[in-house]
Amino acid sequence: MGDNEKVEGLTIEEWKTKYPLLPSMLETDEVFWTNPGYDEIAKATLLVTPEEVQDAEERLRRFGSFIQLAFPETSAAGGLIESPLVPIKEMQKHLEARFASNIQGNLWLKCDSHLPIAGSIKARGGIYEVLAHAEALAQKHEMLQPNNDYAILATDAFRELFSRYSIAVGSTGNLGLSIGIISAKLGFQVTVHMSADAKAWKKELLRAKGVQVVEYASDYGKAVEEGRKQAEADPNCYFIDDENSKRLFLGYAVAAGRLKKQVEEQQITVDSDHPLFVYLPCGVGGGPGGVAYGLKLIYGDNVHCFFAEPTHSPCMLLGLMTGLHDKVSVQDFGIDNKTEADGLAVGRPSRFVGKTMENLLSGVYTVADEELYALLRALRDLESIRLEPSALAGMPGPVRLFQQEAGRHYLVKQGLTEKMNKATHIVWATGGSMVPESIQEEYYAKALDENGKKYASK
Repeated sequence: MGDNEKVEGLTIEEWKTKYPLLPSMLETDEVFWTNPGYDEIAKATLLVTPEEVQDAEERLRRFGSFIQLAFPETSAAGGLIESPLVPIKEMQKHLEARFASNIQGNLWLKCDSHLPIAGSIKARGGIYEVLAHAEALAQKHEMLQPNNDYAILATDAFRELFSRYSIAVGSTGNLGLSIGIISAKLGFQVTVHMSADAKAWKKELLRAKGVQVVEYASDYGKAVEEGRKQAEADPNCYFIDDENSKRLFLGYAVAAGRLKKQVEEQQITVDSDHPLFVYLPCGVGGGPGGVAYGLKLIYGDNVHCFFAEPTHSPCMLLGLMTGLHDKVSVQDFGIDNKTEADGLAVGRPSRFVGKTMENLLSGVYTVADEELYALLRALRDLESIRLEPSALAGMPGPVRLFQQEAGRHYLVKQGLTEKMNKATHIVWATGGSMVPESIQEEYYAKALDENGKKYASK
């Protein structure tokens, strides 16, 4: 892209001058950005209320009996779709040694990679939105009351009802998996529009469950556009909009209250003297945005959330840094949006999430694909935990916070420098447990040497 071509009225050279981090982003170098708009939560405009998040939690509880009947793997938890929080002390030592940097505080992994049913963070928002839609339809047809045992949704009468309706979604992979699996289980006719970035095994799994998969040679944006068109042409088709859905956002936000319970069970203190840092892989923004928002509602200024994006797909960083959100895409600036982190391969961010988080998010950093593979291998070797590449994006966060000048300045500005030895760092693992063994071995093989300095080509 020529430096004289214009984006939103400015040449690329003018953009570079205005935003000093942009030249490195255009070279797809790893960067670390702290949000100049970050402020006390009391001063932020809250676009989603705590009551709405609580309502979402209660709705999921109503569905508990149906979920455990439809998905027996959730029976032990009473139909609760939840993942463990585990310490990763060996991985912390590895990060410190590899990057020659001390991580003050303790490192934990939130294993949404192992959420029941869909094996990714998308099992939260995606499944929640489909259940909310199913509930509304059943109530509209006077087949369901709030005081009913929701196990009745697993009967033929409800499958027949839902078979008259369809659901459409555009996805790079994991959202399509979660929506396809739960929609098919309920009886909906479901179509998942998938971008070129989506892995073949995810498409095959969906088809095996009776889901129609439509493939596109272009990226995520095209898949969403086509899904939206399908819904507009059919009054009985419900479109799940990953870019703008409040229901998805609420489903993700429910995670915060559950994490709070796990934190307390692990006897982890979070207060002004014991800060919490959370590092979340980010694609279009819904999953990490919902989780981070829920955490801010609970912990306020005592939690500090950072998004992590691939160097080739820094859409949320670009949208937040410029304040333009979905008005700009990485392709506008000549960044190709091609990454091995399929779930994060998004060129244009969610405006809804960007506006919601613009004063609540602490920062964004980017990670190279080869780094994702090296960390994937190390986590498997040291902790016996298997993730897909995109789920490792959060892992370098604690190191970057202490190593990068912008990170250190953030700690000083927030008055945290002397408190970091009491900090808790949580890396959010967003997917991986459903990856076939053969594909996992391919991922593992891509990190060639023990230091992860390079990885094999495709």
